[in-house]
Amino acid sequence: MVLKTFGWSFAVTALGLVAAVFYGGWTAFGIVAILSILEISLSFDNAVVNAGILKKMNAFWQKIFLTVGVLIAVFGMRLVFPVVIVAISAKIGPIDAVDLAMTDKEMYKQLVTDAHPSIAAFGGMFLLMIFLDFIFEDRDIKWLAWLERPLAKLGKIDMLSACIALIVLVITSMTFATQAHQHGGAHVDKAQTVLVSGILGLITYMIVGGLSGYFENKLEEEEEAEHEAEEAAKKSGKPVSAVAMAGKAAFFMFLYLEVLDASFSFDGVIGAFAITNDIVLMALGLGIGAMYVRSLTVYLVRQGTLDDYVYLEHGAHYAIGALAVILLVTIQYEINEVITGLVGVVLIAWSFWSSVRRNKRLEAEGGDGEPAEVGAGV
Repeated sequence: MVLKTFGWSFAVTALGLVAAVFYGGWTAFGIVAILSILEISLSFDNAVVNAGILKKMNAFWQKIFLTVGVLIAVFGMRLVFPVVIVAISAKIGPIDAVDLAMTDKEMYKQLVTDAHPSIAAFGGMFLLMIFLDFIFEDRDIKWLAWLERPLAKLGKIDMLSACIALIVLVITSMTFATQAHQHGGAHVDKAQTVLVSGILGLITYMIVGGLSGYFENKLEEEEEAEHEAEEAAKKSGKPVSAVAMAGKAAFFMFLYLEVLDASFSFDGVIGAFAITNDIVLMALGLGIGAMYVRSLTVYLVRQGTLDDYVYLEHGAHYAIGALAVILLVTIQYEINEVITGLVGVVLIAWSFWSSVRRNKRLEAEGGDGEPAEVGAGV
């Protein structure tokens, strides 16, 4: 099971490390290994959240996620994305950007650093919306009941998540402008960039998430209709449309996963520049890490880990919220990547420990049920 799920990840790891040795010797080998570990640690929460979405897909779309999705994640976010950032920020062509990355690594790093405010605002808003929509939803199982219970009541207010996100974005952009003004106004123009990028992040979340939710609801309606028809000993008569709807739902959920992965990748891509400016080593290291995130996602789905450890999804979403805040803070202040990675690991480890305690408690009580409101971790 492990070899079947992680086989490709193991193979890519071996090829990537060998390529690193040929490219830059054992020093390059060490850099790629460090980048791989960095990517996995920063993206473990990504795998947990992905698993919650991927378990709704059939085996075919899970394979698409592991093949086409990997190509998008590895080549799109980990290689093309840094080049696109430089091309846009420096107003040069992609080919010139690649040439700059290969010949003048310090200038390339500076250009990417200059583009960080817009990247952080876009990714921060996207992730913040995911977190807010999660905590404002009334769930049967609650991890931190003392916090989630009142938030679920507040969540009954329409558009509350979007309003809070916009308020956070305005405060962030105004704070950034104030800080820049105190330093002579050299970066005041970037406050507008932060605002626009954040709004684009919100729009992206609403479009992709909205389409995914729409087709998912349509799929559920079709399944309920078929179930009622079967109970009445009648056939729906439209099996093709039902299959087509399932395909649409799966496609938009796949699209949602890719955008989610891209948002999670922002901190890893930017953090990689603290280790190396070489885009070849970055692509190798982050690409290996991305493979493990994909494999880990599928492993969580096939093993039913999320069903056994019910608070893992909660912990991952709290990690998303923390990452969103960290991304917004890094617009003005530098935060060590180790801290970013540890926050997610600690929250997920805590939720896992709470899940284990819950399972032991239920086993001791001899019951399979779960109270509507759980205060594990309180």
